[in-house]
Amino acid sequence: MKNVNPISFIYQNNMVNSMNISYDSYRIFYYVAKYQGFTQAANRLMNSQPNITRAIKNLEGALGCQLFLRSNRGVRLTPEGEKLYVHIAPAVEHIQAGEEAVAANQSLQSGVVTIAASEIALRCCLLPVLGKYRRSYPGVRIRVSNHSTSQAVAALRNGLADFAVVTAADDIPKGLRQRRVKDIQEVPVCGEAFSFLRGRALSLEELTQYPLIGLGPDTVSFRFFSRFFSQHQLSFRLDIETATADQILPFVMEGLGIGFVPVERQDI
Repeated sequence: MKNVNPISFIYQNNMVNSMNISYDSYRIFYYVAKYQGFTQAANRLMNSQPNITRAIKNLEGALGCQLFLRSNRGVRLTPEGEKLYVHIAPAVEHIQAGEEAVAANQSLQSGVVTIAASEIALRCCLLPVLGKYRRSYPGVRIRVSNHSTSQAVAALRNGLADFAVVTAADDIPKGLRQRRVKDIQEVPVCGEAFSFLRGRALSLEELTQYPLIGLGPDTVSFRFFSRFFSQHQLSFRLDIETATADQILPFVMEGLGIGFVPVERQDI
């Protein structure tokens, strides 16, 4: 009869306990490591600093090693903590990305989207895409408010709109982000009363000799033309100021002057 020597796998008890560590514990570890402090992590997680400290102590006990070095300046990872962070960070970030994707999808199934739009941006950018949006998200109601660019940005900043669609905002307040979606240009147009100008190339100086129609001084359009004419040592003066871009063409058709009408930019 042969002597049989069993082979055993001997391990510390905390190796089993580590399998029971919750995701919340690892998430707290991730935030403490990322922001290098218990208070900063607590603020991000909307929790208390003692709870965060306790969770880290429990995690260190479960893993059987120290994860952070504490000092008056905050905390920094130990070599063991750095090894853990390399694996935990991408896992937590992937889970968060998944949660955000699901939440975003759910939020688009119903509710109200409030849009603050300037007149030109509404005509040239927003209207062409609203039909497609409605077909994709029929359960979402859309509320559009018409403003000048500065008013639309203010509405967004004050929480009165979910986002703003505007033309060339001069100054974006801190905390807001801007994304360029389309280029537009404003072209001079005239009616039959000025048909003798058809086919002619006019200089800016020649243009100022005719009555001009456009949006008023509180608009990006007016400020743009004022700067542009000023760069050429000319004064930009409107004979007829309109409140909206839609009002320009009727005045032009009545022969009251040359109007500046916004159109989508076509690269030549």
